[in-house]
Amino acid sequence: MIKIPYKLLALAAIVGIWAFAAQPKPTLFLIGDSTVHNNDKVQWGWGTMIKSLFDTSRINISNNAMAGRSTRTFVKEGRWHKVDSLLKPGDFVMMQFGHNEGSVPDTTKAGYRGVLKGTGDEVKELTWPNGTHETVHSYGWYIRQFIRDVKAKHATPVVLSMIPRNEFREGKVLRADKDYGLWAREVAQQEGAYFVDLNQITADKYDQWGADSVKRFFPGDHTHTNQAGALVNAESVVAGLKANTKIDLVKYLKK
Repeated sequence: MIKIPYKLLALAAIVGIWAFAAQPKPTLFLIGDSTVHNNDKVQWGWGTMIKSLFDTSRINISNNAMAGRSTRTFVKEGRWHKVDSLLKPGDFVMMQFGHNEGSVPDTTKAGYRGVLKGTGDEVKELTWPNGTHETVHSYGWYIRQFIRDVKAKHATPVVLSMIPRNEFREGKVLRADKDYGLWAREVAQQEGAYFVDLNQITADKYDQWGADSVKRFFPGDHTHTNQAGALVNAESVVAGLKANTKIDLVKYLKK
């Protein structure tokens, strides 16, 4: 038997430890609108609060969501290109859109961020006053492109349905299960991406608590939460992640 000098063994151990420590931490990138990242004063996004629920010694959290953005404008303004350029194997991207997509897409101020409804491949061609041409796609088309881009970087996409608004009918909060929440689920399933039904998870809580209790989370309007409401949604995201044991992201949550 060949005896390996103790010093050589010790050196090999040190090199192994150094190599392990030198591996970059994965990053969880968040993209979306103001319900994910807001001014963090009166109105808060759940993406700000979720950082406290992860072990940030093991994973970085990068909240790239921006108030007022739709899937279309997040791409058009170069925000997605920036995130995509930073992605590396082992990273994660959680995406939540739907609050700003509703207007008819055209070249007016109101139509600047609108998309076509549904998940199809139909398009609308626009020519802006300065001569710039733009092809507008469906909500599902943009989500699909995000998913495919993430996978191309050997990272993991997680699609989320939009948070519910503070809108009750006959004692039940209105849900997005027939439009944007449904379309997000459908595209995630078609593309083999993980899906968290954030809309349903939080809506179930709202139904249990009732309209009078829920309104304390919405200080200014029916869409944007305060810090406490943002934490409710962040906890709903975590609950959705934990419900799917195949998502590697779960192992980076605080115990």
